[in-house]
Order: sequence, then C-alpha cells, then structure tokens
Amino acid sequence: MKITILGAGAWGSAMAIHLNRCGQRVTLVPRRVEHALEIATRRENAVYLPRVSFPLDIQIASNLAPALIDCEVLIFACPSKALRETARRAKASLDAVQARAAGGACAGGLRMAITLCKGVEAGTFLRPVEVLRQELVGVPAGTISGPTNAAEVAAGMPVAVVLACAGASPEICKKIQEEFSNDAFRVYLSGDVAGVELGGSLKNIYAIASGICDGMKLGANARASLITRSLAEMSRIAVAFGGNAETVRGLSGMGDLIASATADWSRNRSFGLLLGSAGLDVALGKMEAGASVVEGYYATKNFFEYVRNKGVSAPILECVHAIIYEKKSPQFAIAALMTRDLKAE
Repeated sequence: MKITILGAGAWGSAMAIHLNRCGQRVTLVPRRVEHALEIATRRENAVYLPRVSFPLDIQIASNLAPALIDCEVLIFACPSKALRETARRAKASLDAVQARAAGGACAGGLRMAITLCKGVEAGTFLRPVEVLRQELVGVPAGTISGPTNAAEVAAGMPVAVVLACAGASPEICKKIQEEFSNDAFRVYLSGDVAGVELGGSLKNIYAIASGICDGMKLGANARASLITRSLAEMSRIAVAFGGNAETVRGLSGMGDLIASATADWSRNRSFGLLLGSAGLDVALGKMEAGASVVEGYYATKNFFEYVRNKGVSAPILECVHAIIYEKKSPQFAIAALMTRDLKAE
C-alpha cells in the first residue's frame, strides 16, 4: 500500500519504519521543511528518535501535495491539538492534487485516514476521528491505539495494538489490519471507536498521577492501588461519553495505561515524577523546554471541564487537575483521595 504519514515525531517516525518493514511504500512528511531535509540527509530523526536509522526506501517529503499522489492510507501523527489544522492542510493539498489530475489516482485511491493522536480537541471535546470526519468529509477514518513506545516499535520489539474504524467497510479494515501486521506488530480490530480513543486519551492523565505517586516515593502498593482505581475511573468516563467499558479494559485503555504509568520513557509519567518530587514550577519548566508534547497536561484540563459538567465521579482526575491548574500540593491531593467516603469497590 502507498502510505503517507503527516508528522515526524517519535511515533510517526517509528510507524514509518514499521510499515516499511511490512513492505509498504511509505512517505513521511515532517511539519517543518528543515526537519525534512535533516532526516533525508542524515537518515535519522535525531531530535525525536535518535540512533535509529531510516531505511533508504522511506521517502521524506518537504511538500505535502506530492506526497499525497496515489496515497491509499493517510496517517496523522501530529499532537492532538494540531490535528484540525493539519487535516485542513491535507484537505487543501488533496483537492489541489485532485484538480491537477482531473479526478485521477489520488482522488479515488485514498481508502482511509488514520489518526495516532491521543487527546480531545479543546473547546469542542471532539475525539480525533470526529475531527477527521469533519475536515475530510466522505473519507473513512480510524484510529490506532495501544501500548506503543516509539523506540521499541522502531526496533521491532513485540507489541499489540487496536485499530478502530468509522465509516469504513469491513473489507478495508481487514485489509489494513493485514497490511499493518507482522510477526512483531499485531493489530486487533474494534468497532468501538469512542472507547478506543477515550482509553488512549485518558491514560495520559492517570500516567501523570502514577508519576506523582512515584515522585512522592509512596511505594509499590500505592502505585498499584492508584492504577487499579484509575482504570475504574477511566471506564466510568468512557461510558459517559459513549464508549464501552470492556474496550477500556483492553489494549487502548488498560494496556496503554500500564505502559505509560510504569515505564521510564513515558513523558506523562516523567512529568508526574517532577510534580511529585520537585514541584509544579520545575515540572512546567521541563515540559516547556522539551521537544515532545505532554498530552496529559492538556487532557487534564479538557476532561476536567467536561466530566464536571456531566456529573461523572472522577476523584483522581480532579486531584491531578488541582495539582496542575489550582497549584494544590501533592500532599493535599493524597489526603483528599484517602479521606473520601468509604464504599464498596
């Protein structure tokens, strides 16, 4: 398949390497021209995925329109807050290519747009697939989610993910499942797009909470308890917004939560570690100086406002919000959680 990936962060770069390994024709389109030239010259994404070589047959494009000619699957690997703007640029380029080709291969060849984003849009609270369906009208949209550390995927280490599709035929979904899978990357299918996206978005918040717990050196018992109750809270929120609790207990929810809440490479956990050990100012300073986006920082604000309006019980989310946005101490949050009314599990 001809696959174009928009966004050359760690995950977009790793997906390009993986799909090349699967035998697909891959074009990677960084946001900045200078970044594209650097990757094309060095065959390495030194900023986001250092010490990983790019195969020579991965195309690195500095212009979007040529990369969309004959494109069958368009993957969005940008931060969730940049998705709508990126989708609009893609739509304009698709229209331009279609006009020049007078209804040629690109117009009829695009089979699906897939988002790798994990977050919701501020203000609208729309999920990534919902944003794509607004901006790329008539194009089937899907999402891939799960415990996907970019360096491990790029290295060909084993992983399982879930692909959920909206507006696509079962045949297209099955085709993409087969083309994206190999002996180290297993793709499962799901019809619960909302549940898959909500699980992948919410886990960032609770990975921050786990980091706070570890930063305060509260111990393994506390972390295990927190992760378990986080999963219950994620399920409640997902159900309130149209997802399935069983989906959240799968790869996109529990799987991603376990990885992000315990692994040293997790940006969200690392942010939480600083919150718990060094305080808000240090954590924010590190985040602002870093090259990678801490999605949980933005997700906390977005979900807090929406969950409160829905009346969903989310005490862990409320505590993370209090620490980040109300400047409450982590000790205050722990006390608030531990002195809540007692109840059955």
